[in-house]
Amino acid sequence: MASYESRRDEPLRVDPAHADAHPTTSDKPLSSLFSELAGETTTLVRKEVELARAEMSEKMSQAASGAVSLAAGGMVAFAGLIFLLLSATIGLSYWVDDWLAALIVGGVVALIGLFMVVSGKNRLSAENLQPKRTMETLQDDKQWAKSQLRR
Repeated sequence: MASYESRRDEPLRVDPAHADAHPTTSDKPLSSLFSELAGETTTLVRKEVELARAEMSEKMSQAASGAVSLAAGGMVAFAGLIFLLLSATIGLSYWVDDWLAALIVGGVVALIGLFMVVSGKNRLSAENLQPKRTMETLQDDKQWAKSQLRR
């Protein structure tokens, strides 16, 4: 303990042989600092792109797995719907002829399908698919950049 305390009170000494091993920022020329900044920025951007690629690859794998599960579930649900429609047709055939029961159930299902198709088509119109908020934000960014350049 005594040796630690005696060392603690002594001033720090720098070995002259190693004094220039790590120059401080104030010892470097400005061009060297800008060069380092450009190099580090390039490295940072490259690493960010690599991270984005890895993350997108992972997300695409998850999306593919989800799509397969969704398709399988859709097929099972479709088979269930077929049997429900068949049972509705059989049940309706107790009150009307078989051909009329099938016609009624088929007509109702066709109308529901038509409504769904029209609704989906309206949602997929070009106007609804435009990224309006993004376009507005890009316009704002453009105006801001112009105002910064004018300064």
